[in-house]
Amino acid sequence: MAVAGAAQAAAWNAEQVAAAFRSRFGTDPSWLVRSPGRVNLIGEHTDYNEGFVLPMAIDRAVWIALRARAGRDVVATSLDFAEEKAFSLDGLRREGRGWGEYLKGTAWALAEAGDRLAGWEGILAGDVPIGAGLSSSAALEMAAARAFAAVSGGPWDPVRMAKLARRAENEWVGVGCGIMDPLIIGVGRAGHATLIDCRSLEMRPVPLPQGTVVAVLDTSTRRELTGSAYNERRAQCEEAARALGVKSLRDVTPSALEARGEWLSDTLRRRARHIVTENARTVEAAEAMKAGDARRLGRLMNESHSSMRDDFEISTPMLDAMVECAQAAVGCDGARMTGGGFGGCVVALMDEAAAPAFLDAVGRSYSERTGLTPSLYLCRPEGGTSLAPLAGK
Repeated sequence: MAVAGAAQAAAWNAEQVAAAFRSRFGTDPSWLVRSPGRVNLIGEHTDYNEGFVLPMAIDRAVWIALRARAGRDVVATSLDFAEEKAFSLDGLRREGRGWGEYLKGTAWALAEAGDRLAGWEGILAGDVPIGAGLSSSAALEMAAARAFAAVSGGPWDPVRMAKLARRAENEWVGVGCGIMDPLIIGVGRAGHATLIDCRSLEMRPVPLPQGTVVAVLDTSTRRELTGSAYNERRAQCEEAARALGVKSLRDVTPSALEARGEWLSDTLRRRARHIVTENARTVEAAEAMKAGDARRLGRLMNESHSSMRDDFEISTPMLDAMVECAQAAVGCDGARMTGGGFGGCVVALMDEAAAPAFLDAVGRSYSERTGLTPSLYLCRPEGGTSLAPLAGK
């Protein structure tokens, strides 16, 4: 069982990535970008339905050490994948799949928006688990956007860049995700989660209840969103909204769904019920956090998981097992799967003093139930995508 506390060293840090840059290119990098992953406390699949989400940026990140280069080429080496990619900013085209497509997709979205782009060379590394529901892809896209802004001398507007990163994910990568991931990665605030209205993009930071900590519980199972039912769920939500005569399911109240739900098939009714009730839970969760009410927040997280399991059908036996192990552990206020679903991670809220015993108990019970070795770690809310300082500069 791999268990990591928040204070432990990351797999990669700023100095290691800068050192790798010096080894590859023979000089110091000009910039060092840090772009965090994120965990969503509650509000799943509500973002593309123009609803409410409550995520936080976390203390795991993607790093890019880089400098400008002459011409219009990008040359990037990934330490995680031990490979180098190169492409021209002129005539961008898709070439299969892989981490390089996220760089190209971001460049394409920026160019489509009229941004002036310049070439660069850099080293990439990160410790956001890939495919775990912690948004490693959006972290990479926002890191790439920050790198292009630095090299090109353009302004950094995290909200605008989040919209462009979403376009890259939707139209270049092919995942119909919403705005939540790149937005919280861009605007995250240390010590806080953020209630986001995904229609108006109004944001309200809310602190974690005093004395609590968030744990990410990685089931050691993975999913690939472009090949999963993620896009199917989005299409089902859009179909339900059309049948109910509204722009999006954000506009449906619980009472309206109860009164008009017979217009929908059983599947569409359950999909809509998750979105409608999840929006209400998310707003209430932010109120609970503002009041410092950890138990109320935890109860809402538990209800959210039941809804995702039964109505939205995006959980898995392994995710359910991890949630049940967490909920049974001493000190846990609540737990739910987090991310797009079909594999990945569970997020849990617990009493900070109970965290070491909680991680040990959950790891042991999950391994006994599933035969899998989980990775469990505490996460602290961190700030959003930024240029990190370089040592000696």
